[in-house]
Amino acid sequence: MTHQSAALVVLIDDDRDLLKATAQTLELAGFAVSAFSMASKALAGIDSDFAGVVVSDIRMPEIDGLQLFDRILRLDPDIPVILITGHGDVPMAVKAIKDGVYDFITKPFAADGLTQSVRRAAEKRRLTMENRALREAGELAQDSLPLIGQTPAMERLRRTLRQIADTDVDVLVTGETGSGKEVVAGLLHRWSRRAKGNFVALNCGTLPETVIESELFGHEAGAFTGAQKKRIGRVEHSSGGTLFLDEIESMPASTQVRMLRVLEMREVMPLGTNDVRPVDLRVVAAAKVDLGDPRQRGNFREDLYYRLNVVTVSLPPLRERRDDIALLFGYFAERAAARFRRPVPAGPASLHRYLHEHDWPGNVRELAHFAERFVLGLAQEMQKLPSDAARPLPERLERYEGDIIRETLGRNGGDVRRTVEALGIPRKTFYDKLQRHGIVRGDFSK
Repeated sequence: MTHQSAALVVLIDDDRDLLKATAQTLELAGFAVSAFSMASKALAGIDSDFAGVVVSDIRMPEIDGLQLFDRILRLDPDIPVILITGHGDVPMAVKAIKDGVYDFITKPFAADGLTQSVRRAAEKRRLTMENRALREAGELAQDSLPLIGQTPAMERLRRTLRQIADTDVDVLVTGETGSGKEVVAGLLHRWSRRAKGNFVALNCGTLPETVIESELFGHEAGAFTGAQKKRIGRVEHSSGGTLFLDEIESMPASTQVRMLRVLEMREVMPLGTNDVRPVDLRVVAAAKVDLGDPRQRGNFREDLYYRLNVVTVSLPPLRERRDDIALLFGYFAERAAARFRRPVPAGPASLHRYLHEHDWPGNVRELAHFAERFVLGLAQEMQKLPSDAARPLPERLERYEGDIIRETLGRNGGDVRRTVEALGIPRKTFYDKLQRHGIVRGDFSK
């Protein structure tokens, strides 16, 4: 499991002795505490990017706890605020709860009661911040790989997505690396009634088997070595929204069994507990291979494939919609010019030929990167080439070698280890050939 930094707690109390004692209690529980005796000083360090929890006494001079909460509410209504109250303040605290205060603790309080409340609030804030980051990432992904195109295949694709977006059916998206599978998932979420829920993405090919189940299903504290805190899994976090599982074909066999149950029962059981939690789930899964073909499916469970395959959306590779390439290139070049604050260079004759003759194994992602290099004057692969018939044999072999490397990189998602093994050449030789052929490995990365 990756190490997570301690959750931040901003603590405010004008009673300096109580402030010190409460800070020590929270620090012993594993929190990072910033203690203040005045609310005005605490507010100076809180904004919408604040990733922690605020704990404050109610009765304080200048700015009291309720006034503090009101100001935080205007900064970011999702920041959890816990108020510490005396017995006489309970009616006031109950009203504050209705107004959005996360919790209130009555003096004198048990240390365990406070730490448990702060821990729940910190988990809520973590999920809120993670959801915002995912939304931003989804928007960036959509912006960088738009479903632009006027070919019949793309028009059909957009029409299909509109038709199924609000139906709540699970969807299997197939397509090569860089063809825009996450964009499709994002659009299905955005165009559905679930748009206000969380869009939660997980790449099954990037996580080891020891981590993926905890990420998907969550765990209780002590469920396994290193599980010091409870964690809400991606499945539960996506309830009411959309769960996007990329490279589903890479999911370990044991995880497939658990995922099948989640899909069939619409419930999840975190690691380390027998508690079953219902989830309002919509799954969009993506695969780089044809899971309907037993030869390509490999160890992927046939019953899980059929459970996911309620609706299948296939993304055509760029080489099969060549009439869209010029349109896409123009879009990416204009965007790159704005980003780098440069004009779009005039296109030489070799540009048109390269756009239409290159096979684009990295698909739309490769084209976007090529457009950026073109704007920067670095698109060396675009140099005018003679026809194959006019080439000497060594040059024709050289071009063929470059095409094989590009195709192998595309098939392996830019992964160097898998590509080198497939090509059967040393790593150093591989990098030398990349440089000689002007191939940018990042064009093929997931």
